[in-house]
Amino acid sequence: MALTTEDEKELYIAVMKEEEDKVLQLCRKFPKGPLCKITIHDDTVLHMAIYSEQSELVLDLLKELPENHFHRLTKKNKVGNTILHEAATSDKLVGAAAEVLSRAPELLEIENNYTETALFRAARYGKIRMFKFLEGEVNRRFTGQADRRFYQRQDGATILHASILASHYELAHYIARKYEYLVSERDEKGMTALQHVSRDETTFKGSGRRYQLMRLIKNCVSTDQDTTAREEDSSCWRVSLWEGVRKEKRRYDSALKLAKFLIEKDTSWKDTEQLADVEEESSSAPLHEEEDNGEKTPKGNESSTANDTSPTPLLLATRHGCMEIVREILNKYPQAVEHVDGKGRTILHIAIKHRQMEILDMVEKMKIPMKKLARKSDDFGNSILHMVGKKAKNCMVDDMQSPALQLQDDLLLFERIQKICSAHFFRHINKKGKTAEEIFAMNNNKLRGKAKEWLKRTAENCSLVAVLIATVAFAAAYTVPGGSSDTGVPILLNQPFFVIFTITDVLSLTFALTSVIVFLSILTSPFRLNDFKQSLPQKLMLGFTFLIFSVSMMMFAFAATIILMIHGKQEWTKVALYTVAFLPVCIFAFSYLPLYVSLLKTLEYTVNKIVAVFPKISNIPTLDRVRSSIRSRESKVAIPSNPAQTQASSSTCPPRPQATHSLV
Repeated sequence: MALTTEDEKELYIAVMKEEEDKVLQLCRKFPKGPLCKITIHDDTVLHMAIYSEQSELVLDLLKELPENHFHRLTKKNKVGNTILHEAATSDKLVGAAAEVLSRAPELLEIENNYTETALFRAARYGKIRMFKFLEGEVNRRFTGQADRRFYQRQDGATILHASILASHYELAHYIARKYEYLVSERDEKGMTALQHVSRDETTFKGSGRRYQLMRLIKNCVSTDQDTTAREEDSSCWRVSLWEGVRKEKRRYDSALKLAKFLIEKDTSWKDTEQLADVEEESSSAPLHEEEDNGEKTPKGNESSTANDTSPTPLLLATRHGCMEIVREILNKYPQAVEHVDGKGRTILHIAIKHRQMEILDMVEKMKIPMKKLARKSDDFGNSILHMVGKKAKNCMVDDMQSPALQLQDDLLLFERIQKICSAHFFRHINKKGKTAEEIFAMNNNKLRGKAKEWLKRTAENCSLVAVLIATVAFAAAYTVPGGSSDTGVPILLNQPFFVIFTITDVLSLTFALTSVIVFLSILTSPFRLNDFKQSLPQKLMLGFTFLIFSVSMMMFAFAATIILMIHGKQEWTKVALYTVAFLPVCIFAFSYLPLYVSLLKTLEYTVNKIVAVFPKISNIPTLDRVRSSIRSRESKVAIPSNPAQTQASSSTCPPRPQATHSLV
């Protein structure tokens, strides 16, 4: 008796609703029973019961299956998954998997359409209990050395690769320790396990700092079992939040532990290419373009391109900002700092291009290697100064900064790398005949246009706000709180808060008009590229400073006005009107506060420049320093009055003071 569409629908709904008795009752109507297909992907009742993790239903369905139908348990769906493949994705089905294998042990070595066994699938889904169970079954049924197909697909990917790619690092660490030969295995892309770990920026980048920040939340979470139901409900979200943070921290710790183990076993740090100094580069080489920024690999360099598909773990970690892995590799193998990828780029080239400033800071502290790496150029003749203008595209995807601040960061980085490089780098040309300044200007031309428009728009909007504040402050000076007498003298003139109102209102008007002048100076600026490094951001910060001061003074003026009106027993409608009128000003201040904070680095740059001048000022000779220098030279070149006495005094201790003649 074959299943009809209505039977499939009814049985499918019963399985989805977890109606165990109804499922068993419907299965008894058909010869194939639990092996009836009920989905368009050829999933049987057992497939769906296992997929929905109904362990009890799976055991009952297996009991309903006659012994002469056990060989049919190897049925696959359209992607080649057997019921054991589906069971391998859940730790809750270990008991069900044991029952399935007791009836059909051949399921253990069956592969799906992706050449994955059930053991491989358990590793890919990170199910440690299921993996250890299937691993034990493999070792028990295949005495001696088990077939490699249990641990590796036909494309070369291993169970270690699968667990790492799915970020199941606890299981990956277990696999790496037990099957060390898998550490050096490469997948179809030529990637080892350590290289895949080095690409996981979501796990490593900032996880440690996020955990330290979230530790404070744990102290606010109540876990007392004696609290009331209402308190439990109110703290439910906090408990969930902390559980998420703890899970993320556990994943970070497992990943770091795995990375340390893999670094111990990794030998790829010796595999690199020789890179010439910039001084030895030939500017007459053929001009071809790189792959990243519209350039192709130079002819005669095909071998290096092949190696670029599988860069070393150090350079991968540098590109993705995995600071912990970079630190561990350099601690274990300091020589690895000289690694070069298939395009001839060093760790400095990659760190600068991908804006990994923490890694650049770390390498910069290595004085001798830093001096050597700073002179290197890649296969296209690009020095590290050229890489400032070759910013990677993925650096801009998650960058929420304004265009002007992005351009300022790039300009400051260019100035910093200039100090690192030698003087001849400033005019060094690559194989396309471009200097670093030309590449920087060309690649940032579009960003410069965006920054110009953003600055103009911001200055115009802030000018309007400043003029509005000035208008309100000017009007408030003639409509003083409490009103005026017939002679024009304010009624509340003798009140202390009236003085506060007057001072703050005048300051608010002054600061607002000053900010307008500053913003107008931005609008009339020439917007040269170098102006975005200090001049324009400094003007913007100065304008914001005066505008914030103006808003603050207006706030105090409003507060003084409200107090005076309440003290004068004015109507509450006026008090409410003043309060509501001030609300937009508060919203403006809070909305622009993050931008103002980001502009503070301009002040830091200016302060550093001023501090850098002080040593030069301290070296300027003054009259007192000249006199002290003369005295010190007199004491060193003192001439004794009696040479014989000097010879005698040298044999006695302590010597007697001798008369000296001045050299001046």
